[in-house]
Amino acid sequence: MDWVAQALAVGAALAAGLLIGIERGWKLKGQRDGTRVAGVRTFSLLGLSGGVGGLIGAQGQPFVAAFLAGGAVVLLTLGYARELRSQRDITSAVAALATVAIGFLAGSGSQGLAMACAAVVVTLLALRTELHGFVGNLEADDVKALARYAVIAGAVLPLLPDRDMGPYDAWNPRELWLVVVLVTGFSFAGYIANRLFGARVGTIGTAVIGGAYSSTAVTASLAQRLGRGEAGVPEPAGIALASAVMYLRVVILVAALATTVLLPFVIIIGPALLVGLAAGALLWWRSKPGDTAEPPGNPIAILPALGFLVFVAVAAVLTGWAEGRFGQQGIAALILATGSFDVDVAIVTLGRLKPGAIAPDLAALALAGTVVANMIVKIGITLAYARGKGLAAAAALTASTATLIGSIVVGWVRL
Repeated sequence: MDWVAQALAVGAALAAGLLIGIERGWKLKGQRDGTRVAGVRTFSLLGLSGGVGGLIGAQGQPFVAAFLAGGAVVLLTLGYARELRSQRDITSAVAALATVAIGFLAGSGSQGLAMACAAVVVTLLALRTELHGFVGNLEADDVKALARYAVIAGAVLPLLPDRDMGPYDAWNPRELWLVVVLVTGFSFAGYIANRLFGARVGTIGTAVIGGAYSSTAVTASLAQRLGRGEAGVPEPAGIALASAVMYLRVVILVAALATTVLLPFVIIIGPALLVGLAAGALLWWRSKPGDTAEPPGNPIAILPALGFLVFVAVAAVLTGWAEGRFGQQGIAALILATGSFDVDVAIVTLGRLKPGAIAPDLAALALAGTVVANMIVKIGITLAYARGKGLAAAAALTASTATLIGSIVVGWVRL
């Protein structure tokens, strides 16, 4: 490691300590001078010390590095002894230990990983109020769902074989389960965001965040409130914006799982997205602040996840059969049929196709057709639950859907 690389390594360690120290110093700024164990300067020095220790260790002096790290731990223990004895908040003590470890990591040559860890530490420290509020609002079912997702993502996935098997070699167990992890994880992230911020941002915020994981559930919830007369003016805007966010969600999943279809799909769905956002913004502009909407339920459950997996597995086999018997037209028809029940299944099916199995333009049209089917269902839900009070929301959804149908027709003619 030349002197430039050494300087960068130690500099990254110092920067990590400074970053964490700024957050800790700001958090503890109300304490009297001399009562804080560590502030921005001490945390910066801890990061620098860890960086020097890591650099020395990387140069073949592990005992010297261990001595420096051990000395830092002893000093921290002595400095925070009062907090440890009184069983008060020891967050700063743990953050100081993390700073030394991150500095050591940077000094060892992993500057990028060290800065990423520092960013995570600062984020966790800065979000103290939100995280405590989130945990305080959790219900027993939420904790169980989090545990189930940990099993789904961390325990089951590594044990599955990574090879093709089954009819038409359509099943790769690890890839299939990874899709379940990705889709349910995306939905769970939206649910967590709703629990963190939904109560503060009101109906519109709840609808927008909720639309990232279940725009249909958001539509049903808000339409029911409209129908019962419990809602105010924001609900129609929430219904429209939730579906606009659904467009973005589909685009993100296509980018992650079916990259070859992304460009033509964005061209088709883009106008509908803009119309949906404009309609929702117009309804929002006409609305007044209202109560927070009831968020959709926790999206993580074992049986629905297994059902989604079975649906994807069956669609994979049918796609292999349709490709051999009818070519790309058969694949397009199958995608449209399966996506009418679940758009995510259609995206996953597209992503697992062999290159060249279907033209990207045709695949994008079929996928857009599944979105149309989903929008028609939401229009029906809005009118069924809200009746006359949901006409504005239904009109916004209809305008977006009509724009999407127009894009599909133009794309089909030019195909």
